[in-house]
Amino acid sequence: MDISSVRNSHVLVTPTPEPVSPAQQKEQRELVQAVHAINAAGMFGEDNELTFYFDRTSHKAVARIINKETGKVVRQIPTESVLRIAQEFRKG
Repeated sequence: MDISSVRNSHVLVTPTPEPVSPAQQKEQRELVQAVHAINAAGMFGEDNELTFYFDRTSHKAVARIINKETGKVVRQIPTESVLRIAQEFRKG
């Protein structure tokens, strides 16, 4: 089963140039399940949900808490500035 692009579960796993190994697929499935459990438990309040995605430029996993009503980012780890710094290090 290819899960290279999972949107339904509030986890976005972007495709990588190389094939995803069975171990990576298992890890991605576990991440999806964990996000579902966290959001079902309401750990970030009724109005917020946890989301993940992998930043293509910096190649870093990014966690966001999103307000479900407005779609605005409440908190992001790592921050955009850290992602830009990581991108610069990859270039240099």
